[in-house]
Amino acid sequence: MIYNSIIDTIGNTPLVRLNKLNAGIKGEILVKVEYFNPGNSMKDRMAIKMVEDAEKAGLLKPGGTIIEGTSGNTGMGLALAAIAKGYTCIFTMADKQSKEKIDILRAVGAEVVVCPTNVSPEDPRSYYSVAKKLNKDIPNSFYPNQYDNLSNWKAHYETTGPEIWRDTDGKVTHFAAGVGTGGSMSGTSKFLKEQNKSIVSVGIDTYGSVFKKYKETGIFDENEIYPYLTEGIGEDILPKNVDFDMIDHFIKVTDKDAAVMTRKLSREEGLFVGWSCGSAVHGALEYAREFLKEGDQMVILLPDHGTRYLGKIYNDDWMRNHGFLEDKTYTTARNIITARPTAYNLLVVYRDTLVKEAISIMNESSVSQIPVVEDGNVVGSITDTKLLHKIIQNPSLKDATVSEVMEDSMKFVALDSTLDVLSSMVEKEKAVLVRDDAHQIHIITKHDILAAITG
Repeated sequence: MIYNSIIDTIGNTPLVRLNKLNAGIKGEILVKVEYFNPGNSMKDRMAIKMVEDAEKAGLLKPGGTIIEGTSGNTGMGLALAAIAKGYTCIFTMADKQSKEKIDILRAVGAEVVVCPTNVSPEDPRSYYSVAKKLNKDIPNSFYPNQYDNLSNWKAHYETTGPEIWRDTDGKVTHFAAGVGTGGSMSGTSKFLKEQNKSIVSVGIDTYGSVFKKYKETGIFDENEIYPYLTEGIGEDILPKNVDFDMIDHFIKVTDKDAAVMTRKLSREEGLFVGWSCGSAVHGALEYAREFLKEGDQMVILLPDHGTRYLGKIYNDDWMRNHGFLEDKTYTTARNIITARPTAYNLLVVYRDTLVKEAISIMNESSVSQIPVVEDGNVVGSITDTKLLHKIIQNPSLKDATVSEVMEDSMKFVALDSTLDVLSSMVEKEKAVLVRDDAHQIHIITKHDILAAITG
């Protein structure tokens, strides 16, 4: 068959049966291998849909510039569409993204602006904010905004879902996918559930993301947000493309488990895929081991190709430096808190505690920082250096309540965060918090990390 341009080859990617990693699981595990798309990822589907819908709506005009914030794959899809249709592209990316993703985008003619990862979405330096500003400043430009552009989920409703239904002869019982912008999970799940309402959808999230807790409680908990390494899934915002009604369950997967599974997919199944593919398979198999029955059929979406991660998870030195190699044992937050006495209790103060009482507690316990709690939730913190500065400026504050002087809450980290992740999180004198398997909260300080390194 002869195609008019490369974008005409998007879609109709294969379903492949897992043969080794599914050992001991009842039912059948299939993976939909999206790196067969021309841009080597599932994002090609929604990229061309967003561009063509924008053309129809008059939002994208001849000679225009496409400006988007991307983790890399959406940018590639948009770049291919731009080449075929005569547009130029500018992409903003967070600095945690792999060098390969940046180089690939530049190789297809896009301009790439790299932005800091560890800032809030509203920060003018974030890759969200920079993209919006460029769109405002550059005439005849179009900002697709994959997070809130509903053409995203519609692309998967129109293509990915029907392909899975067709290729399984309607026998699919479970669908699993990582959730980032939410388009692939929500659109695919919506189509499949319309064919068979009993189909179960399993969303894969990462530690450091808000999705799982929001689905289960309806609470957007900023304490769930902290830096993580896995690219392409999880968010610190709630994109409009995430339809929580289309997602039955969420499972969180650590950076390490995702990286290890990604390498296993390559070595044991011959699937040279990207990092979030490992997240999807690890989480989906965790669910499948417990819930799949004989005769069930689960389809897992594998978003992209391994070439994007040659310098990271497919690099032994990088894996070793991050404590991710399978045959090594590395100190983690879990190891630090497990070594503590069983009678450990987190030292806290309350919003209505008097400042002078809090100071007395800190002095008696020889601690420099304490979380502030209310109704069992961590709502803030106090540290001795900043507290001292405030009282010197205003001595009457010693008779005030902690609520008047407290700082932002310490961040929560995943239980299996390694020392390098912990050390990067401990900013200045501020500690981090972690919940153990019994949901008890622990504090980890610089002293704990130094002791683990030297111990």
